[in-house]
Amino acid sequence: MKFPTFDDVDDERRHRKQRLAAAFRLFGHFGFDEGAAGHITARDPEHLDHFWVNPLGMNFKQIRVGDLILVNDRGEVVDGTWPVNKAAFAIHSQVHAARPDVVAAAHAHSVHGKAWSSLRRPLDPLTQDACAFYGDHALFDDYTGVVYDLEEGKRIAHALGANKAVILSNHGLLTVGQTSVDEAAWWFITMERTCQAQLMAEASGAPVLIDAEQAAKTAPMVGAPMAGWRAFQPLYDSIVTTQPDLLEE
Repeated sequence: MKFPTFDDVDDERRHRKQRLAAAFRLFGHFGFDEGAAGHITARDPEHLDHFWVNPLGMNFKQIRVGDLILVNDRGEVVDGTWPVNKAAFAIHSQVHAARPDVVAAAHAHSVHGKAWSSLRRPLDPLTQDACAFYGDHALFDDYTGVVYDLEEGKRIAHALGANKAVILSNHGLLTVGQTSVDEAAWWFITMERTCQAQLMAEASGAPVLIDAEQAAKTAPMVGAPMAGWRAFQPLYDSIVTTQPDLLEE
């Protein structure tokens, strides 16, 4: 399993779009879709202030490569016929602007992420998988309604900082990938499951945390960018095998 490299920008763009369409199908498969809410973005490899995103109102389970739209830094759709989600632009444009190292960002209104966000607490290192976020996620401890304002997007980006994820209070989760769409999508999937695991553990009793030393040792093993990319590959292979139409351009 080797991380892909590209000599041609068109090939790299196609690859990112294929991964993006697959990520949406997987989010739909896992039940992360909630009406028209939720978005994953992939920075265009040539026009670095543009990103590819899902069309407003299209179900995650139906998205194909050819359905993705390209949005510029002013929120204008420059490739595609569907409108862009205003909240997607307000949040993701500011995250991509603040984090030039980030290739992709994912946000959805998943059930356990929403539930955990209402507690306004960071996640604890309860499990090996949770250690991916140890010292590498933040809390945006405010809620001021649906994010349509660029200034609110800037505040979210500031809260995210250099981390791979941020918990948006009373809202949900947001994750980013430095290397790939694959990484951003995997961090979201496993963070949602980590929220679920902690909610279940705390509902059952008093969970025992992994001690700080071991959590710190485990974090780079399960939380490195390439670990996130690698973990996504079996999911990508599975969804493309069962839903090959997602690759249609």
